[in-house]
Amino acid sequence: MRIVFMGSPGFSVPSLEALVRNGYEVAAVYTQPDRPAGRGRAMMVPPLKEAALRLGLTVEQTPSFRSPGALEELRDYKPDVIIICAFGQILPQSVLDIPPRECLNVHFSLLPRHRGASPVAAAILAGDEFTGVSIQIVRHKLDTGPVLASAAVPILPADNTGALTAKLAVIGANLLQEALTGWVRGEITPRKQDEAVASYFAQVKKEDGEINWQLPAGDIWRRVRAFYPWPGSYTYWRGKMLKIIEAEPLSGIKAGAGGVIALEETGLGIGTGEGVLGVNRLQLAGKRAMTAAEFLRGQRDFIGSVLPS
Repeated sequence: MRIVFMGSPGFSVPSLEALVRNGYEVAAVYTQPDRPAGRGRAMMVPPLKEAALRLGLTVEQTPSFRSPGALEELRDYKPDVIIICAFGQILPQSVLDIPPRECLNVHFSLLPRHRGASPVAAAILAGDEFTGVSIQIVRHKLDTGPVLASAAVPILPADNTGALTAKLAVIGANLLQEALTGWVRGEITPRKQDEAVASYFAQVKKEDGEINWQLPAGDIWRRVRAFYPWPGSYTYWRGKMLKIIEAEPLSGIKAGAGGVIALEETGLGIGTGEGVLGVNRLQLAGKRAMTAAEFLRGQRDFIGSVLPS
């Protein structure tokens, strides 16, 4: 069986590696074009491209399947199935129609909950106790296709989007193998999604990370976790961006919203609309990330500050 695999970020790599490890014929790997990034605007290579080249696979970096010749090129690979894991493009129907065994998507939520481009952040923000991975048949409307298999994963208090995504990537790679085997053998009946309980969460934007200190401490705590590593949860102090990297909600302590207070246990806390956010780790622009105690040793006048909402 010939497979074309589509993805880009690092968390798509385990699924590709599992396919190769299990002896599937990966005819080509499609990923996003190299793009300039960072202050030096150096060209950044998608992690999936690096993995595919390491595995000796053919790589295509088609910016759009509406580009001249792109659709014909894909057809020439004669895929029996196309597998997608965070490709970054919405595939046109002309692509979905190519493989006889359909296009399958590895989605990091328990569909139909948290459809969309940021499902892991969505689950943390919602305060869900569990999230998971779904292997679904791709339909033109985003994340609405029938589900072949799913696996639930508990969300731990220490989980942020980076850590939870890494766990889901490994679980998704294993689940994909099970679903693909059953699908090809005709042993799986696709499960239609229940639209009555569906939810959608859009792509996270950089401005989503700015903290509103009028929110309850619990809400801000979930945002700190949901927006790590990108875009980060941040505020401003003395005109510089200040990122809150690790924190925890505290009760029984009072402080005005945005007011910075000293705490015995965590070193510092920041008042919110309800409760205090204990800050364990933070980073001032141009400095390295450090514990609250380390930060206060160099910024003693931070206590007593009032941060903007």
